[in-house]
Amino acid sequence: MRAYGKSVLGTLVAGFLVVAPIYLTALLLLKALRSLTSLVQPIAKLLPAGLPAEQLLALLLILILCFLTGVGIHTRIGHAIWEQIEKSSFQRIPGYALFRSFAQRMAGESEEIAWKPALAEIEEALVPAFIIEELDDGRLTVFVPSVPTPFAGAIYILNPDRVHPLNVPFTQAVKAISRWGLGSKDLVAAMEQKAR
Repeated sequence: MRAYGKSVLGTLVAGFLVVAPIYLTALLLLKALRSLTSLVQPIAKLLPAGLPAEQLLALLLILILCFLTGVGIHTRIGHAIWEQIEKSSFQRIPGYALFRSFAQRMAGESEEIAWKPALAEIEEALVPAFIIEELDDGRLTVFVPSVPTPFAGAIYILNPDRVHPLNVPFTQAVKAISRWGLGSKDLVAAMEQKAR
């Protein structure tokens, strides 16, 4: 009964880790839309009456702001300012670094070893995994996600001969995990192709 309770709790936490960021993002977006609607009202009156002009203009303004912020962060000065803000504020939030690394991998922007797709030998099986880091002695820290969410799982420290890095996009590995293993044959094929 205790194992069943842990399983239910683990599943609940995994679901929360997926739903909470989406919910908070949606709330922030709706709050920003409401705040900007009054700002864009004079321009919205110039557009046709049947069109939800205020909401569309507010959304367009948010997208432009996000784009300009992204452009600013890609400059040397903007990047330095963002790193300082991140170190002083966001790094203190539990789980921020994990979600940041995960989001960068999803966007294809990360060159670091963290979250490199792999197949790990656990007991007598191959399991989809992500290489998180390499230890000084050559062993690898591997994260084995639970299905269907890649946000929860188990950590293993394994010898490199038990970990098979895959030359596949990060999103392909995540898709196989979130689809209950559908697409794993492509991961195995990538491993076998590398072994040749």
